[in-house]
Amino acid sequence: MMRLLQGATKDQVTGMSRCKPWLALLVITFLAAFISAAENYYAFLGVSREASTRDIRRAFKKLALTMHPDKNPNDQDAHDRFHKASQVYEVLKDDDLRMNYERFGEKGLEDSNHSSGYETYDFYRNDFGIYDDDLEIITLDSREFDAAVNSGELWFVNFYLPRCPHCHDLAPTWREFAKEMDGLVRIGVVNCEDNEVLCRSNGVSSYPTLLVFKEGTQKAERYFGNRLEESLVKFAMRFVNSKVTELWHGNVFNEIEVAFASGIGWLITFCAETGDCLSSTTRQKLAGMLEGLVNVGWMDCIKHADLCENFDVAFSSTAYFPPSSTMKQRDSVLFLRSLDVKEIYTEVMHQLPDLETLTVETFSGKVAHHRWVVSFLFGLEELPFHEYKKLRVLLRDYHMQVGKVNCVREADLCSSLHIQKPSIAVFKGLGIDKFEIHHGGDLLYKVASFAKDSASSHVTTWRPGNFPGREKEPWLVYFFAPWCLPCLARLPELRKASVQLFGQVKFGTLDCAAHEELCKQYDIHTFPTMMVFNQSSISEFEGYHTAEGVMEFLEHLASPAVVTLTPDSFQKLVKQGGPDETWLVAFFMPWCQHCLALLPEWRKLAQMVDGIVKVGTVDCNKHRSFCRHEDILGYPEIRLFPQNASRWDQHQSYTGWNKDSQSLRSWVFGSLPRVSQDLTPKDLRRRVYGGKQHWVLDFYTPWCVPCQEFAPEFELLAHVMKGSIRAGRLDCQAHAQVCERAGIKAYPTIRFYPYSGSAVDQGGEDINSRDANGITRVLRRRLQQLSADSQSKFSKVKDEL
Repeated sequence: MMRLLQGATKDQVTGMSRCKPWLALLVITFLAAFISAAENYYAFLGVSREASTRDIRRAFKKLALTMHPDKNPNDQDAHDRFHKASQVYEVLKDDDLRMNYERFGEKGLEDSNHSSGYETYDFYRNDFGIYDDDLEIITLDSREFDAAVNSGELWFVNFYLPRCPHCHDLAPTWREFAKEMDGLVRIGVVNCEDNEVLCRSNGVSSYPTLLVFKEGTQKAERYFGNRLEESLVKFAMRFVNSKVTELWHGNVFNEIEVAFASGIGWLITFCAETGDCLSSTTRQKLAGMLEGLVNVGWMDCIKHADLCENFDVAFSSTAYFPPSSTMKQRDSVLFLRSLDVKEIYTEVMHQLPDLETLTVETFSGKVAHHRWVVSFLFGLEELPFHEYKKLRVLLRDYHMQVGKVNCVREADLCSSLHIQKPSIAVFKGLGIDKFEIHHGGDLLYKVASFAKDSASSHVTTWRPGNFPGREKEPWLVYFFAPWCLPCLARLPELRKASVQLFGQVKFGTLDCAAHEELCKQYDIHTFPTMMVFNQSSISEFEGYHTAEGVMEFLEHLASPAVVTLTPDSFQKLVKQGGPDETWLVAFFMPWCQHCLALLPEWRKLAQMVDGIVKVGTVDCNKHRSFCRHEDILGYPEIRLFPQNASRWDQHQSYTGWNKDSQSLRSWVFGSLPRVSQDLTPKDLRRRVYGGKQHWVLDFYTPWCVPCQEFAPEFELLAHVMKGSIRAGRLDCQAHAQVCERAGIKAYPTIRFYPYSGSAVDQGGEDINSRDANGITRVLRRRLQQLSADSQSKFSKVKDEL
């Protein structure tokens, strides 16, 4: 597939209306009036460019509670100020709008359809962001949801609507439930008003809907019980299948020995007549929280008093036994005084071995041939609550080791990898240069999800030392900045594309905050920007940043049918081109959503009309003055420049609503001089049956919908076969008897009438296809056969003579 040579275009679906800067939305007028270049959207809300959606929502709520017109009834400017604030929020909360704003400023918002109104004061006070202040509850959006539920952790998610009374009734209970399950089950919420598609894809049609997601199960399980905290806990515990072992004479020593041999310690609660031992629920929770790291068991000291005496236990207590610990060395055992789940869990996690420390001496040997997740540390910061010790368990199916590097001590090692701040990286086991740095936050589920995603894909973090030069194979480089959250949101799509195109294209990312000079070298000013490097050729990607979009773009580069035009090439190729050349040109803006929707259809169209019409694009963001000179008023502007035009500026503009490839092709062929001919019965007799040329005929009726759909295909066929086979159409409604005598029983019927050198076969040959390309292949094969037959006859006659 991949011999990428030239071109650059965009991505996704079919077109709709046009992007019209001169009809910019009223919201933009308000924004332009109130927000100067110096006061950007982030500054207006009082957040940084790195702000998460949650941070943005909280900042906007704070503004809403003070700026809302309902709170300022005597302020005539209150409406305009708050209208501005609500529009800023609508842009920054949406990944696509936020990316357009980052790349193109307010110009990139002119085509957006975001809301232009705002809610009542009571809505913002009571219904807006109702879980944003709850640390134990994670608000998930469409961008984060898949990563969360596929991280390997157990998730219980509440899908709700802000205005739903039942959702508000549940909220206090859900908060307490989240605190109760903290550390064992991830508790999440999804606002279905902001994430309608996500909710619908999970079968949510009523609110609140409570779903449990466990990795490895076919589908989420829905909770139908009452909404009491104890009922929710009971339901959630059904999915905690970790084993709690009752220890007694028959198994205790073997169980401990086997675990110790595997490097696994034991947390044992001894239940005697006096003192407090852990309840069965607490044991089960701890078993779930420590699964794969520590075994959890209990011993009945009333039944097995002598056994408890062997452990030097006289009353109820709980102890952690690290591997190889013995009761003879009392200080090797940690006796726990607390009965609280979280406190016990935290103490035990602190006792577990730290992540393996990698040094400059051991690093290459470790990571060059095995998969590793490595945390690079600077200074005294600790990993979050020792949670990363769980990574080895969460990633066991991916055969990944987990380690850390102290960049204060190993400064040369970190410098050689261009790691300049605390980072997490996945080394893929293909050499020390094949790694990818994580940029999506340090919560355990995010790191685990990234590690799985990265290990299964073929994306590499690039830096000056390994940046592609003139390698034989093509490289796709994703230029981004870590503060650009929309950039990070699209990285999973890049990884999907790298899997689909493995062996054909190499994929990598370049952090322009860390490697500013290298990005300047390629004139990178907006993020994200993607470029394909193929030896001396560099093609910039423009379009939807999805796996499908990337793959479609690369397929286009493999056999480009669309020409990227500049003002100079437009003048030379389009306006001063050959008299037999017809050009179809789309003028677009990269921020225009309708333009992005058009581009994959534009490439399909170019393939359809290849050899008949030349197809090109002009980026009006790069060539603004040129587009103004050409009087381009809206985007996309589609123009057909016909051959043999009497004036150099003569063209036709497409005014149709549908911008899919089929509709555009119909318009193109309807605008070009027809090659196929309408035939009469007399033409059929004289020109087809009695002529000395090959013919292909379309027998049709005007009322036949398939005939109407096939008409542009037939015209395309006529253009392609021009000079070899003549094309004609016969109306079987107007000439029913002629069609009946010809044996036409269905419409459309496509029939080939070959001329054999002496006469035309009046019976013809039916072609069972309605695809121009398919019919073309059939006809060309027949022409080759006819030529071979003719040569054979000629040779036979020659031999006889």
